[in-house]
Amino acid sequence: MDIMNLTLKIWRQSGPQDKGRMVDYKVTDISEHMSFLEMMDVLNESLVAKDEDPIAFDHDCREGICGTCSLHINGEPHGPDRGITTCQLHMRMFNDGDTIYIEPWRAKAFPVIKDLVVDRTAFERIQQAGAYISVNTSGNTQDANSILIPKHDADLSMDAAACIGCGACVASCKNSSAMLFVGAKVSQFALLPQGRIEAKERVMNMVKQMDEEGFGNCTNTGACEVECPKNISLENIARMNREYLKASI
Repeated sequence: MDIMNLTLKIWRQSGPQDKGRMVDYKVTDISEHMSFLEMMDVLNESLVAKDEDPIAFDHDCREGICGTCSLHINGEPHGPDRGITTCQLHMRMFNDGDTIYIEPWRAKAFPVIKDLVVDRTAFERIQQAGAYISVNTSGNTQDANSILIPKHDADLSMDAAACIGCGACVASCKNSSAMLFVGAKVSQFALLPQGRIEAKERVMNMVKQMDEEGFGNCTNTGACEVECPKNISLENIARMNREYLKASI
């Protein structure tokens, strides 16, 4: 088992209105089989043992499902691996003696709450603006399983629905654009007959809310697709743009 000693440069910020700074920490005897968050746990345990304030960072499922582990590691959302969240990143991706820079998502629409934790409720407000379908469940409602849907469309909808709303797309974009996230949420319904009824209102309301939250425009560089832990395709942005154009006309 390979053991590593590392230098961590971590963003510390005690509150939203405070001026943050990078602080150096040393961690020793880190196993290559640890996850990145387990390494952070080791650091926090050492800080608590010294009566120092532990580093605040988001985490929940630690299984790549919830998307809360939003860390910017060496300039990349979720770190140097691909198709994974931070909790799925293992220390074998690093080498003994490495210096690792750890920062929060950097976006106006994601203000820092403390240290590495940012407020991503802007995504929730975008979803509330239209990422749902209204179904009258009273009376003789048709069973959803009886509605025939082409497999190609169903597969594309499921691919879009895989978005976990972590915000890596925003963090990777130089304009802090949320268009990959919004495109995925629009697409997962636009591809299905159940979602077509409110398609016009959905895309108009979600794009409007996205703009009001302060996200930037798409840069067309494709960084969002590269950094997305669920490999959400840029095709969803194109589909959202088509939906928006049709709704506008």
